[in-house]
Amino acid sequence: MALSSEDLLAISRLLDTKLDARLKPIENRIKRIEVDLIENNVIPRLNTIESCYIDTYNRYKDNADKMEGAYADIELLKKVVSEHSEKLQKIS
Repeated sequence: MALSSEDLLAISRLLDTKLDARLKPIENRIKRIEVDLIENNVIPRLNTIESCYIDTYNRYKDNADKMEGAYADIELLKKVVSEHSEKLQKIS
C-alpha cells in the first residue's frame, strides 16, 4: 500500500503539530531560565560580588606597601620591649 502525496503531507502536518506542541513548553522553560534566573537574578548578583571583590582588592593593593612597614615596626617593637624587659629585670 503506497501513500499518496496528500497522505504524506497530512502525516507531515500532524507530526509538525505534535512536535510544536511538545517543544512550546520547553521553549517557555528555556526563556524563563534565560530571563528570570540569569538576567534578573544571576547577573545582578555576580555584578555585586564583582564590585565587592574589586573594592576589597583595591584596598589591599593600596595598603600593601604599608604592611611591609608595619611588619618592620612590629619587629623593632618586639626587640625594644625585649631589651626593656631585660633591663627592668636587672633593675628589680
